[in-house]
Amino acid sequence: MNDSPSAASAPSRPASLGWQLFTISGIRVSIHWSWFLVAVYEIQTRRGDYSSPVWNLAEYLALFGMVLLHEFGHAFACRMTGGQADEIILWPLGGVAFVRPPARPGALLWSIAAGPLVNLLLVPCLALLSMATVDAGADMRKLVHTVSFLNLVLLIFNILPVYPLDGGQILRALLWFLIGPARSLMVAAVIGILGAIVLGIFAWMKSGIWLGVVAVFILLRSLDGFRQARSLSCTVYPPDAFR
Repeated sequence: MNDSPSAASAPSRPASLGWQLFTISGIRVSIHWSWFLVAVYEIQTRRGDYSSPVWNLAEYLALFGMVLLHEFGHAFACRMTGGQADEIILWPLGGVAFVRPPARPGALLWSIAAGPLVNLLLVPCLALLSMATVDAGADMRKLVHTVSFLNLVLLIFNILPVYPLDGGQILRALLWFLIGPARSLMVAAVIGILGAIVLGIFAWMKSGIWLGVVAVFILLRSLDGFRQARSLSCTVYPPDAFR
């Protein structure tokens, strides 16, 4: 089971990062090559949870199906604000929607918040599915229960106010209304750095490899956000840029 943070990010990605799977509404969906290696590892280590590895595969694919829906939430919401969103890539830690909302806090807020809202909408849907499969086989019941649990974990983890998780970027968007783009990003990035340190310590205490990887990811992205904030502090915006 992976902790799978999702991050909306402005820069475009090099084409070599993944293989294109399909395109929906002009949004290309690609997958990183390392996803397959991690998938094999995860399925093999948890194959005893079901009567057949096929169910482990179904669970893993369902997890990334939820991640993909989450990322499409980011992408379509960004387009609603007049922004650009044409790329989603899946990788072992989850997914990344490459979105460029207009330079307004409201546009950023909606582009980011739409991802967790997708997971929130999935909660009652999966609850109904769980009730509908109460008389199904043990493997099916476990699959639905596990997918429901993973969706809840994704939702809760993503709304933590730690940059670059969705919660941290939502916090940044809210602060933008009050203190502008540069200082809001600076505050969010500093919180992200502190959050990465705390998560890293927890991962070390629990010997959690994946938590450690997530901590490093958060730290690197937060340091990049800190550098961007310093650069933004030198940028002059028009009077209506923050509406």
